[in-house]
Amino acid sequence: MFKIDTNTFNPQILYVGDCYTNEPRIGENHHHDFVEFSIIYEGQVKYNIEGKEYWLKQGDMLVLNPGVRHFDIAEPGMHNVQLHIGFRNFSLTGFPRNTFPFKEAVLRQHDTSTEILPICDEILREKSEEKPGYDLLLKTYVMQLIIQILRETEPRQIRTSGLKLSMEELEKQQLVNQIIYYMEKHHTEEVSLSTLSETMYISPAYISRVFKEETGDSPIHYLIKIRLEKAYELLKDERLTVKEAAKLVGYNDAYYFSKLFKKHYGFPPSHILQRTS
Repeated sequence: MFKIDTNTFNPQILYVGDCYTNEPRIGENHHHDFVEFSIIYEGQVKYNIEGKEYWLKQGDMLVLNPGVRHFDIAEPGMHNVQLHIGFRNFSLTGFPRNTFPFKEAVLRQHDTSTEILPICDEILREKSEEKPGYDLLLKTYVMQLIIQILRETEPRQIRTSGLKLSMEELEKQQLVNQIIYYMEKHHTEEVSLSTLSETMYISPAYISRVFKEETGDSPIHYLIKIRLEKAYELLKDERLTVKEAAKLVGYNDAYYFSKLFKKHYGFPPSHILQRTS
């Protein structure tokens, strides 16, 4: 029913957090510029989504696309534990990036199998234990959760109009996916707009414009993020020096690499070495 490009299926996990509520509260009405999953892990809660109220119980979940306004309401005597997962850089072939083509944000327990909560069990366990490599495993479980949701989606839950991409838009999406795949494979090499242009046989200006439209990023800034994420994993799991990690992801200048790393993560790469030593 849905098709994912396996070469470029690499969602960026922004956060994984659990929240316990056992007293009356009304959350702040808000929206995100990324996708958020909110799973009711225990108890029950009421949600207001775009002005419409829903009662949710254990096993129910929300799939909130960018721009969907929502807030939760805990009434007296209610308690709940919710698991919130935010991510971006996700696409289904033929649909806009960072969008699930569902008619409603709410997926009821009877619409999903019991596979959802067991995956959440693993996510919460990894998050609480924080063993080496836990954040990589969290990403793996989130990817598993995405696939499980798509597998269990019934035809009646899917929006059949208003979301499908035109042929021109689909071609742009496929081009961007090809560029991302190329950068993932060649991030250790010298990659520039000229390189991408020669590889894709498309002008640099067109590549820049289409890539920005699809991802909100320039190709080179996207490449930097790929390199920094790879470096983070190298530093954490292989106990390399900063200079060695920088070189392995395509930077000969360790000082420049450190500046980029700190700007992206908010702390220098040496901080990871201190945590793992």
